[in-house]
Formats: sequence, C-alpha cells, structure tokens
Amino acid sequence: LVRRRSRGIPPFTVVSCDNIPHNGDLARSSYAAFAALRDPELGEWVRANVPFPNSMVDRITPVTGDEDRAQLADRFGVEDRWPVVCEPWTQWVLEDSFADGRPPLEDAGVQLVDDVVPYELMKLRLLNAGHQVLAHLGQLAGFEHVHQVCADPLFRRFLAGYLDEEGTPTLPPVPGIDLAAYKAELLDRFASPAIRDTLDRIRAEASDRIPQFLLPVLRANLASGGEIRRSVAVLAAWARTAEGADDAGQPLTLTDARADALTSRASSTDALAFVADRELFGDLVDDERFVAAYRETLTSVRTRGARATVESLV
Repeated sequence: LVRRRSRGIPPFTVVSCDNIPHNGDLARSSYAAFAALRDPELGEWVRANVPFPNSMVDRITPVTGDEDRAQLADRFGVEDRWPVVCEPWTQWVLEDSFADGRPPLEDAGVQLVDDVVPYELMKLRLLNAGHQVLAHLGQLAGFEHVHQVCADPLFRRFLAGYLDEEGTPTLPPVPGIDLAAYKAELLDRFASPAIRDTLDRIRAEASDRIPQFLLPVLRANLASGGEIRRSVAVLAAWARTAEGADDAGQPLTLTDARADALTSRASSTDALAFVADRELFGDLVDDERFVAAYRETLTSVRTRGARATVESLV
C-alpha cells in the first residue's frame, strides 16, 4: 500500500471473512490505526481510500469429533487431527465495494449487495437466535443434539413460531431473499442428522451470544407491542439450565465466562435475580410486560418442565 500510494496506483481491496458483524468496518479501523503508527498520513489515506467491504457467511460448522476424524481416514485415507465439518448449505454475502474492479465473484455463488446489514440481521435473528431457542429448552428436555430437538414436532413448531412471529417482524427488507423459503430451509438444516451439532456447543458462552442474537429481537417486540413469549421462554430456560440440572435431574455443565455469576443469580430466591443483571440484560427488568411474562414462564419451567412449558406456548 505504501508503494501504491507513492506511485499513484489504486489500492487493493481488503475483504474480511471474520465471522463477526461489521467485519469490514472493524478491519478498516484496526488496519488504519496500525498504518498510522508508521505514518499518520498513511493511516488517514488507508481509512479514506482502501475499500474494506463488509461480508457475511452463513454455514453451520459443528465442533469436530472423533467420528469425523475416523470417517475421513476410512473414506479417503487421510489422517487429519482437525478436519472442518460443515453442512452442504452455504451463503456468502459481500458488499460490492472494490477499489479497481473485481473478479466475477458472483460466478462462484457470492451474493454482491450494496449493504450487508440486512443479511447480517437475518442470520443473527433467525439462524443464531433460532439455535438459542432450541438449545436451552431442548437441553432441559433431555436432548443432546440440535437435530434431535428440531425433529421433535412440538419443538419444531415452537421454533417456527419464533421465526415467524418474533424474529421476522424485527427485520428490515432483505433484497433478493425469500424469507419464507429461508426459514423453511433453516428448519431442515437444523433437523439434519448429518450435522450432529451439540446443544452444549450452542449453549456455550450464552452470555456473549444471547445479548447479540435474541435480546435485540425481544427489545424490538417490546417496543412495538409484538409477540415475546418464546423469547422470554428462552431466557427462563437459560436461567433454569444455570441451576445445574435438566428436568430429569441430570447434571448440566455451564460453559460461560460468567458462569459463577450466572449460577449464583439463577439459584437466588429472587425470581428476577437472573435478569436483573444489567450488564447482560440492561433495563429489561424495568419493563412490566417482560417481568410478568418472565415470572410466569420461569415458574412453569421450574415446576412443569421444559416440554410442558413449550406445549403451552406454541
């Protein structure tokens, strides 16, 4: 870039594939700051002239297991200690912002768009939040894998209700996407036994995931008067799993950077202690509609179990 700038040649484009929202914006900020350490003017030039288009990739990649390593060795004779397992379905959305032309990326299946944000929100609020909808309630009900929960008609209807009545109404228009078809495909993707994605993986670090994936949906629907009962049920189930056992009394491990605090609040005699953590939940505990729904659902999950609670909410 230094040589290109000095010679008046257009810069190249930096395409970030990090699996985080606004990845291009973050890459620009970080790289421009790094360049400014060498030369403040270079940093400003990078910030103003080098394109860092945002991108979004949607593909489920569960944690690699011993079965995956064994299958690779048996079928292909390849010994790999960490092969990457993924589903056949894939989507790569990329902002069409390049410095000096670009390859025909659309020929390789890339969806070129003006703004990636609607696609990010679709993934976060449908796929990622949908995983949370299944994981906490499903683990309480005794399931181990995502496909097992989604193959159960009751839990599948519950997830479909969340997608249609809670997640979708909070989305802006998503150009080029048939949301009904996307959601139908999502249910089938979750139900695929070939993926064998564990609920433990989905539940891990929920204190990082739920505030990104589910709470924006809940807040938007509280503000608009929309449906919230399934989102609330996920929070109640999260609190219940943090108590350390499923509905059959089998122990559950809480893998979370905030595990101690979550467990302490979940075990409190104050029914609202878990959601009163303002670092995680902000001012939700001040919302009367949310509090009433949460109290009722938490009581149901604790006394009747996850399955009966889901049955009452579909």
